[in-house]
Amino acid sequence: MINASFGVMRGCDIGVDEAGRGAVIGPLVVCALMVPEEDREDLVDIGADDSKKLSKKKRRLVATEIARLSDSRGWGIGEIVCSPSRIDRGMKTGNLNSLEVELFAEAINSATQSNGQCRILLDACDVNAPRFGKSVESALGAEWEGCRIVSEHGMDGEDIVVGAASIIAKFRRDSEVERLAKNLSIELGSGYPSDPLSRAAVRKLSTGYLPHECLRWSWSTVSDVWTELHRRPVPTRDAGATHPVQSSLEDWNQQEW
Repeated sequence: MINASFGVMRGCDIGVDEAGRGAVIGPLVVCALMVPEEDREDLVDIGADDSKKLSKKKRRLVATEIARLSDSRGWGIGEIVCSPSRIDRGMKTGNLNSLEVELFAEAINSATQSNGQCRILLDACDVNAPRFGKSVESALGAEWEGCRIVSEHGMDGEDIVVGAASIIAKFRRDSEVERLAKNLSIELGSGYPSDPLSRAAVRKLSTGYLPHECLRWSWSTVSDVWTELHRRPVPTRDAGATHPVQSSLEDWNQQEW
């Protein structure tokens, strides 16, 4: 059972988690959820938990309830949908950890304004959890001084607010992948390299002039397939380049460049 009274302090709690860090298809989604301390039990009542413990149907139901309560209670939800192109460009100048520090800070700022009395609970992405917390604190800046940051691994299974944030992030990412699959008219699976459906989709989406925009070009799964198919290294994203949005895989392959 997730702890609903994790380290009581006056004010509000902001739980932050992500979905899609290791995926090769689709976005990385970060969600920050701001809940007043006195409303934490409401999350228990609607069945919030670590998103990995819930079925897809249950995540949808709980995410809908969180949105309803957010509207009626004045909770704050900040969602950052980070595209594969931003991920690839971030990998050119840093790494996934440094990108997620940016995304976590953006999500927090999108969820609410600092009142100096909030506690920020992070499901740490870095192998060094305290370092991740310090990096997010630095990215947030002076405005958030006075807020306590708790950065731990597996926080989505320990704290109800972080668990709820993980549900929203996972629900949003699943929705984005479903939308992509519908637009492309192919099965994308979960979008993770371990999924045979996703690996097959990567191959189909790597047959055009460029890898499809929904792929993370900097991932070895994409670069290996691209090199096999085209006998040359995978292209790198040009920070100034834009590509048309394709409605189907056939449109992508037939596009004139």
